[in-house]
Amino acid sequence: MMARPARPELTPRTGTGGSESMPGAVVRARRQSDVDRQVAVAAGASTPGGGLPAVAGAGAAGPERAAAGFCPGAVVRADELPDGLVVADESGRVVVFNRAAERLTRISAARALGTDLRSALPLTDSEGRCWWDLSRPYDGLSIRTRHPERPLFLPDGTELLVTVGYTRASRCRGPRVGWQRRAGAVLRLTVALRGAEQRARADRARADLVSTVAHELRSPLTSVKGFTATLLAKWARFTDDQKKLMLETVNADADRVTRLITELLDVSRIEAGRMQIRREVVDVADRAGRIIAGRVAAGEPASRFVVRAAPGLPETWLDADKVDQILANLIENAVRHGAGTVTTVIEPALVRGEPGIAVSVRDQGPGIAPELAPRVFRQFWRGKRRAGAGLGLFIVKGLVEAHGGTITVGQAPGGGAEFRFTMPAGPTDRC
Repeated sequence: MMARPARPELTPRTGTGGSESMPGAVVRARRQSDVDRQVAVAAGASTPGGGLPAVAGAGAAGPERAAAGFCPGAVVRADELPDGLVVADESGRVVVFNRAAERLTRISAARALGTDLRSALPLTDSEGRCWWDLSRPYDGLSIRTRHPERPLFLPDGTELLVTVGYTRASRCRGPRVGWQRRAGAVLRLTVALRGAEQRARADRARADLVSTVAHELRSPLTSVKGFTATLLAKWARFTDDQKKLMLETVNADADRVTRLITELLDVSRIEAGRMQIRREVVDVADRAGRIIAGRVAAGEPASRFVVRAAPGLPETWLDADKVDQILANLIENAVRHGAGTVTTVIEPALVRGEPGIAVSVRDQGPGIAPELAPRVFRQFWRGKRRAGAGLGLFIVKGLVEAHGGTITVGQAPGGGAEFRFTMPAGPTDRC
């Protein structure tokens, strides 16, 4: 009977004093005949050269580690790792090819194990060049420890995000007993693979942002350019009333551009978690009345708006400007997409067991279909009347949540849509 080949022990390299110079997982990868293809991860270890994902609970120590069921030398199967893992030995043969790698590459482990890494995982860059020939992992620069994540492609066009880590022979001076390799030689190459779907979604989101902003800016800027060019060229031919009308249009379009830029800045602050709340005592019913008064002054009928404030409202500590922005967006949304009377209701509520308020903005239009309700607070979502940039409700949600509140959309009691948000009243013991 032919002797079974020895199993390679892939251990982290050590520096002076016996401590790990690169903290990493102790990986014992078996040959092709090992069906389980197990990766042993020492408790407390992390990724060698960025190649292996961290193991849950690895940071536990002492009693906590024992209570969690961890012990030194605990074994985690490579197939349990969420990312693709490919490990090649010192000669470039694949010794680990886990299930996630099979799923991402559509290459079977039986075909890949024991073969040359370049043949098992044929990766090319965006220009179609073989990435292994370009990077030369085994005979290239001997001080290189990793390749940061980059997009690479399989022959069928599948895009993968690839990270490569090196484990090398010791470069310490002095006698190296038992070492027959040159200093810096590759002992193990660890390749981590991730799908590029999330990156593609981010790229599409950026493209949508650019397209939406370009479209929203083009219309008012075209108007501004047209009216100013006409006034400059033919100023003497227009009456004062005509000049005033043109300048008012230019002013309104400039306000539109400013509003869009403000919305984009708000979106960036919300996504970055940098929205600042400056709390003060705010009468929400009074703020809603002021916003409606402004719309009536702009020419809308006063009979279309109703504000109802229930008795017993608590004193609310909120950001006045942000509350104005929330109410203005919701009321404008009701006017633009709804019909009939727009009713704003302010009433007391309990928010996580503490005093707070609930504000509902209702219209009498067709309402929002239940299947569309989860989408209305997303960026760039717009209804059938595709007006605006589709950022208003996303910003409203971000502002409400910055106050510690929540917002929902549903059917109004008399038909139409109802946007309802709750906010905690905030501290009442401020100076």
